[in-house]
Amino acid sequence: MRSLFGCLCLFAFTGNLLASGQELVVSEKDFEEERVYSPFVGRAYPDNVFFGDTHFHTNLSFDAGLVGTSLDANAGFRFARGEEVRSNTGQRVQLIRPLDFLAITDHAELIGLAPMLQSSDPLLLADPWGKWAHERFNSGQEGRMELFAEIIRLSTVEGVNPFSSDEAAVSIWKRFVALADSYNDPGNFTALTGFEWTSTPKGDNLHRVVMFADGAEKTSQIVPYSMFDSDDPEDLWKFLATYEANTGGRAISPAHNGNTSNGLMFDGKDFKGKKITPAYAEARMRFEPLYEVTQIKGDGETHPLLSADDEFADFERWDVSNLAGSAPKEQWMLQYEYARSALKLGLKLGDKLGVNPYKFGLFGASDTHTALATTREDNYFGKYQHTEPSPYRHERDVIPADDPALRILTAQEVASGLMAVWARENTREDLFDAMKRKEVYATTGTRIRVRVFGGWDFGANDVFRPDFVSAGYRRGVPMGGDLTRAPDGKAPTFMIRALRDPDGANLDRIQVIKGWLDADGETLERIYDVAVSGGRTIGQDGRAGEAVGNTVDIENATFTNTIGATTLGVVWTDPDFDPKQSAFYYVRVLEIPTPRWTTYDAAFFDIPLPDSVPPTIQDRAYTSPIWYTP
Repeated sequence: MRSLFGCLCLFAFTGNLLASGQELVVSEKDFEEERVYSPFVGRAYPDNVFFGDTHFHTNLSFDAGLVGTSLDANAGFRFARGEEVRSNTGQRVQLIRPLDFLAITDHAELIGLAPMLQSSDPLLLADPWGKWAHERFNSGQEGRMELFAEIIRLSTVEGVNPFSSDEAAVSIWKRFVALADSYNDPGNFTALTGFEWTSTPKGDNLHRVVMFADGAEKTSQIVPYSMFDSDDPEDLWKFLATYEANTGGRAISPAHNGNTSNGLMFDGKDFKGKKITPAYAEARMRFEPLYEVTQIKGDGETHPLLSADDEFADFERWDVSNLAGSAPKEQWMLQYEYARSALKLGLKLGDKLGVNPYKFGLFGASDTHTALATTREDNYFGKYQHTEPSPYRHERDVIPADDPALRILTAQEVASGLMAVWARENTREDLFDAMKRKEVYATTGTRIRVRVFGGWDFGANDVFRPDFVSAGYRRGVPMGGDLTRAPDGKAPTFMIRALRDPDGANLDRIQVIKGWLDADGETLERIYDVAVSGGRTIGQDGRAGEAVGNTVDIENATFTNTIGATTLGVVWTDPDFDPKQSAFYYVRVLEIPTPRWTTYDAAFFDIPLPDSVPPTIQDRAYTSPIWYTP
């Protein structure tokens, strides 16, 4: 009846117009010049945050499948979408909420070896080394460990591919990218494809995670590029440039784990030890716009010896050796391994070269080798099958070493992390666009929401307006952006808003981390507390001297949100700005203390706490920087 009544009214209205001699004509010009009542018409800026894992291994990776991982890419995608699965040790496991996207990035080196061994694949058995590997794999645990050790020796020491069947690699890769397409559900869940390029010269970590924006139509035209093809990152970039040229596709290859590179990741040189050139810097930023700042093998933001004035710098450190546990860490290496010091070095190199080779955004990932993206402290299922939950996992080796001082134990594994992406739609295209423009941030495993905009004229209350995001894009730049041409008498002003994980801990504080290049060409850094919870005050030095407190019950592995804040917001202006000096600014958001995953283990299994790690943790988020260039 309503529809009929509406039609009758419209008929009567138009009839009156026609009766009066007026024509009912609506021209295109009328639409162009009309005032729009709805404030959301034409909105095109990113207004959704999506959380996902972009460094992820299944049984297709040799260092997963050979040491107990039975879960495949099917299980990995199903788990990420929120389904309950059985872990590699048979335990029921499920995420608290589904992820929005997942990139499965199995090692290019010997991809699919474990399933081929398990199925006695004819292509494998026709190869002499493949036949030997099959015999070792089926001779029991000792034989499997011998096989695994031999692969590690060949890959990290000799750089030799023992099994180079193109036919096998092509078949495995094509099946995988087709499977990913079947799980890709635009608007609901994004399945990205990629692989890990595992360059490890002399045991030092130079790994890159390759991710594609494309589906199987394009990605099936290549075979993953491995360290056996080359262990030089520039050759990987050339391979990806050729892929883009031949297919019209898009790819990036972010680096990870500089903290286990023993000074190689950001040393200001190319792989051959030569000084970086502008061409190198441009290629690196084309394919490495992001850096994996936190993951299972330690947090990579900064180090206490690099940031002595940062009381939160001593966080989930792996700083005793390289990735192989074959060479000790020396103090001089640290400055070339961590994100903050690399961003500072980038300012210096950019001033000399005209191109900044380390102008990267920040993201987190898990680097899980279980096909389970579990990044919460209360739901942590380890890096490998043998480090899934059990009363015995804390003292097992993750990085074994002949020198006990270089060993890394399971208790030191980090539950990090996730990538958060600001985009319009949950699609391959939109997520990849955001990664390229660096509008992403890292969390150490929780789902804190953070937005930051930099500009020159934000007002003190702008961040509290419901349309502050619209104002941020109209009058400034988001994380990953650039500020230039400082107006006379103006300093950069930042609108920052943070919201706690709805299923997690309250917020302690928001900090701005600034790095800059002074008049003498030296780099400096400073930390500003810009918003704090609990009625605390920020002093003239820009710091809140008082800690947020601690509600953790260690024995029972519980905490309460009776301290901290659910949201924090601020408009902050740099009080020490010099318009002649290049700078970067990124935001760090800290949660209140919560139990570490090892503390949850102790309570669940009724075992002692390990003495190698603290019982509590302050999870956090790191945004991509905003850069200022004179």
